[in-house]
Amino acid sequence: MISRKYNGKSNVIGDTLKNLRKSKKLSRAGLSNKLMLLGIDINSDGIYKIEKGRRILKDFELTAIAMVLEVSEAELLSSFRKELKNVI
Repeated sequence: MISRKYNGKSNVIGDTLKNLRKSKKLSRAGLSNKLMLLGIDINSDGIYKIEKGRRILKDFELTAIAMVLEVSEAELLSSFRKELKNVI
């Protein structure tokens, strides 16, 4: 069976998302509202699930979250990239 998880999580940006969101002083509801303005429907519970690694993240959602937080997609993926480099 193919695993749809990495280290037991459905996405790899959860911790980074939470840290960046808090550094921008955005609540989950605030992030959700800004995403809604871009046409991305993720409610605050969905943001919570992403942060906890319980929800799969689509590529267009990753890009929109990066835009709202004013960071690159690469920055959202930075801790995962570092982890992979340690393996190689």
